[in-house]
Amino acid sequence: MAAPAVQNDVIEDDLPKAVQLLNTLTQQVAFVTSHVRDLIKKIQNKMYPTSKGLSFLDLRYHLLLFYLQDVVHLMSVKADGQSLKDNGAIDRLVTIRTILEKMRPLDQKLKYQIDKLVRTAVTGSLAENDPLHFRPNPDNLISKLDQSEESDDDGDGNAKDSGKKVAPKARKYVPPKIAPMHYDGDLTDADRRKELVDKRKKAAFRSSVIGELRQQYSDAPEEIRDRQDFQTERDIREEQHRKNYEESMMVRLSVPREQKARKRRMMGMSSQLKSITHFGDITALTGGEAQDLDHSRPKKKKKLLKKKNKKKMFKKRK
Repeated sequence: MAAPAVQNDVIEDDLPKAVQLLNTLTQQVAFVTSHVRDLIKKIQNKMYPTSKGLSFLDLRYHLLLFYLQDVVHLMSVKADGQSLKDNGAIDRLVTIRTILEKMRPLDQKLKYQIDKLVRTAVTGSLAENDPLHFRPNPDNLISKLDQSEESDDDGDGNAKDSGKKVAPKARKYVPPKIAPMHYDGDLTDADRRKELVDKRKKAAFRSSVIGELRQQYSDAPEEIRDRQDFQTERDIREEQHRKNYEESMMVRLSVPREQKARKRRMMGMSSQLKSITHFGDITALTGGEAQDLDHSRPKKKKKLLKKKNKKKMFKKRK
């Protein structure tokens, strides 16, 4: 007897809430029905053009409508006290719910475009805080000064020739001619002297005297090799190949300027005997003063260019 009494108490507590919800549902259904009828009339009167609508929204609304129909059908079955076993509405609800869940990411991506289109269709313009107002505009890259100068030029031209328009001239881009330079403005005199001493020490270590002393007092085995290096061998091969080609083809090939200079240096090094007793400057290692190297490197003589178009002067006879 206790169980039926408890059930009756629960029913008495839930009955007012159920009646209130049913009344609210009835009011909402009536409101939705009237609103849908008004929309149908406006669409039939072609007040709302629906020919260019979004098929994505049509699909979503149809799925929601089918979902609500199946939910109402299940509610009516449960209210009649019938069994829901083997009811096809349950499978349809699961299928529609799955499709709606799969469409949610796509709906989030299209939300901005849909809202913008609806707002533009209603108001006829974009909102003030629309992100498209802040997109980059290539027209802003054009200098306003050039436009003002062109307008001034056009104004002057119109004052002279009112019927003619001067087209703006296209200017070429000229890159700045700036050569990279080593900055030594922060160096003091002591730093410069130290760098000069270091350079002289490195040159002294590379001299022939230090090399011969190192080879004489070193315990390493003496290496005997030909003085002809790879660069010289390559030059000899190229010269022989050039000579054979000229003799076989009976033609004289032009020699590049760099190759002529390199050949001239090699001839000068092999022919000059002035440096046979010159062993290099090692005063940086002994602590003495550096030798004056001006005599070892003769200055190039400046060639005076003769004027080709020199006028001849004639003396007047007395």
